[in-house]
Amino acid sequence: MKRWNGWGDESVKHPLPEAAARFLEERVGPAKATPDAPLASVVGQVPESRLTHHPAISTDPANRLRHARGHSLPDWVALRSGRIGVFPDGVAYPISGEDVRALIDYAAQTGARLIPYGGGTSVVGHINPLAGDAPVLSVDVSRMNRLLHLDERTRLATFGAGVNGPNLEAQLRAHGLTLGHYPQSFEYSTLGGWIATRSSGQQSLHYGRIERLFAGGTLETPAGTLQLPGFPASAAGPDLRELVLGSEGRLGFITEAVVRVSALPERETFRAIFFPTFEAGMEAVREMVQAGLPLSMLRLSTAVETETTLQLAGHAKAIDTLERLLRLRGVGEGKSLLMLGYSGTKSLARATLRAAYGIAGRHGGAHLGVGGIFGAQWNKARFRTPYLRNTLWERGYAVDTLETATTWTRTPATIAAIEDALRQTSEADNERLHCFTHLSHVYPHGTSIYTSYIFRLSPDPDETLARWQRLKRAASQAVIDCGGTISHQHGVGTDHAPYLPAEKGALGIDALGALCRHFDPDGLMNPGKLLL
Repeated sequence: MKRWNGWGDESVKHPLPEAAARFLEERVGPAKATPDAPLASVVGQVPESRLTHHPAISTDPANRLRHARGHSLPDWVALRSGRIGVFPDGVAYPISGEDVRALIDYAAQTGARLIPYGGGTSVVGHINPLAGDAPVLSVDVSRMNRLLHLDERTRLATFGAGVNGPNLEAQLRAHGLTLGHYPQSFEYSTLGGWIATRSSGQQSLHYGRIERLFAGGTLETPAGTLQLPGFPASAAGPDLRELVLGSEGRLGFITEAVVRVSALPERETFRAIFFPTFEAGMEAVREMVQAGLPLSMLRLSTAVETETTLQLAGHAKAIDTLERLLRLRGVGEGKSLLMLGYSGTKSLARATLRAAYGIAGRHGGAHLGVGGIFGAQWNKARFRTPYLRNTLWERGYAVDTLETATTWTRTPATIAAIEDALRQTSEADNERLHCFTHLSHVYPHGTSIYTSYIFRLSPDPDETLARWQRLKRAASQAVIDCGGTISHQHGVGTDHAPYLPAEKGALGIDALGALCRHFDPDGLMNPGKLLL
């Protein structure tokens, strides 16, 4: 069963090697776990529903609790402490666009507010009900999960927007096809959620971000139904798909999505390359992507993240052997790990990897024989990493992430500013913090920056939340000051909304507000998200 107050399936554990636990204690300090609020006591807090009766709406308290929060750090503080505050008044499970249309009509008649709910994996507050006088209905589209149409000649597939990653890939794999969109939340996140938040998958270098994969579909809005044809290209005015991409439920419900799919790769491999410094690795990665090498992934860790990755991996003897071999190649302390992926035809694989290794070698990169083994282990465990949040929380540590994107020229200063802002804020609280960064998605003109940070939980949940708020504000301001985007792949929600005007400008914010009012004149759809 899915955890109600943490990540993933209850049966899946992510053990923390004792050496890794000692490493964290040295960096952050000893921590003490705080007890979680029992499920029964939190269910007992759920108030009476304010919704008028509807046969398709569940007002069961446990069901409403499970749809009350996502997976941001404030969400975890609320769920683990039992201090949730606001719950949806009901949950509906439509199975068709007609069902969604009926729920919109119900909301228009009753004044209810509607929250689209996919896999519940949001980390910026997309699915959280906000306090207010109007009742809130969470609309869980997870039952809209079938492959509705497949044109294998054109490689266009139409899905119900509630299909999650594994289900989508399984239905395509039966036809020898793939979408190739693999965010870290792949296990639970949904196609509609990917579109609504402009998601990026781990292998987007080959398959593309969701905006490249999204060809069209259907949006059910309070103002009516918007059909988006799946043309290969069009010069007929502004592309209305762009209104839906990143709309975060403010315009309506994505009920069906047409996506561009690909043949399953003949060969897929992941390799590890180690560089003597992060700067050397960054130059190599920039050259690889600007050379147009047909790789599927380039993921480069800073020296601190590389050290952290090796510590958390366990297998001390194997890691010691690896480090001895690397030192013989001139790659020692301060080394930087690059995870490189290839997905494609067998005929291109050898030439592509040879070219990548050639560029890496010119920058001091070492690809030992264990690189393939290291890459295979990463691939095997890549969707299990979020489970480490559960383990660390139970040991008294909070983990959060933030991300941005900027040009290659600004990347080093932006990383330094983000990490400095986090450390200085933590020091002002008389606390230590361990932060580390990687470049997760690269482009010819720039890269995304993905920073993780670990700090101790306070015995007082309110203080933990306040500590996080100070860290989040400082890091977000550093991003804005450096000219980065406030979100590369997680969307805006409530957490990033205060910083959106710096990116869009006053006129842009007004245009987005006018767009919301056009499709949702009565403000029924996901109020308070994306725009303040």
